[in-house]
Amino acid sequence: MQIVTSIVTMQRLAKRWQRQGARIGLVPTMGYLHEGHLSLVRQARQGVGPRGRVVVSIYVNPTQFGPKEDFSCYPRDLNHDLKLCRAADVNVVFAPADEEMYPGRTCSRRCKSAEGPRFGKRSYSTYVVEEQLSRVMDGVSRPGHFRGVTTVVAKLFNIVLPDLAVFGAKDFQQAMIIQRMVADLNFPVNIIVAPTVREPDGVAMSSRNKYLVGILRPQAVVLHQSIQRVKAAVRKSSKPVPDDRLRTLVRNTIKSAPAARLDYVEFFDPKTLSAVTKVSRGTHLALAVFVGPTRLIDNGRL
Repeated sequence: MQIVTSIVTMQRLAKRWQRQGARIGLVPTMGYLHEGHLSLVRQARQGVGPRGRVVVSIYVNPTQFGPKEDFSCYPRDLNHDLKLCRAADVNVVFAPADEEMYPGRTCSRRCKSAEGPRFGKRSYSTYVVEEQLSRVMDGVSRPGHFRGVTTVVAKLFNIVLPDLAVFGAKDFQQAMIIQRMVADLNFPVNIIVAPTVREPDGVAMSSRNKYLVGILRPQAVVLHQSIQRVKAAVRKSSKPVPDDRLRTLVRNTIKSAPAARLDYVEFFDPKTLSAVTKVSRGTHLALAVFVGPTRLIDNGRL
């Protein structure tokens, strides 16, 4: 396994692989890898075949963090990540520094500025913005978040030159936005959305679960419980269920955990992310919940 930190080196490698006829699969991550990430790596390997190349990018992208979010303390353990990638048959780990991805950035990962990451005189000023799907849910709760996501993913596509890229369904809105970006901007990349991987109690695997210490961890089950209870209510009903009734069900479920606070719950068409007021089978549910200070997201098809 090769570790690459330079954009130029990564591009040269990718172009060499292309000349050799090898397919390239990319798994973009922010590191602190777990079984959920490894399931994406396996999907990428299956997609490119044994003669293909799998690249895992490990980069905590500053432009997708808003003011007072957890950029400075986001969990990082590169040595652990590299060990997992070696065991998972990854060919290259692309782990660039901030200065490599965003020249001129002056605020390190330890910066605790209320304004978030800043940039210097040689300011980075080009961004990719999706203007429809990013206006709901996390796009409202985390202004500017998806601009950072689409920008860094577009950069990674131009650096790694993948034939396919794998994203997790836990970040459902993100995956839909990336699919739209790829279609609208004609990236020759096949987007694969892999199923959410869960802990035995139903909690979706996430790097941020590390923050859930002591009594907070058991309370995180309320996200999955909310999805399951709504699904049961929808499937029990012989006709579409009003969304306000289901919102009340979710709120009551979240209230059962003393440390939990609902950020949002939305019911929507999974293809368009358009809000649905009469909920039936096939409708999608997404919610964000603070468990203590930690914000978690989850979603499911009803």
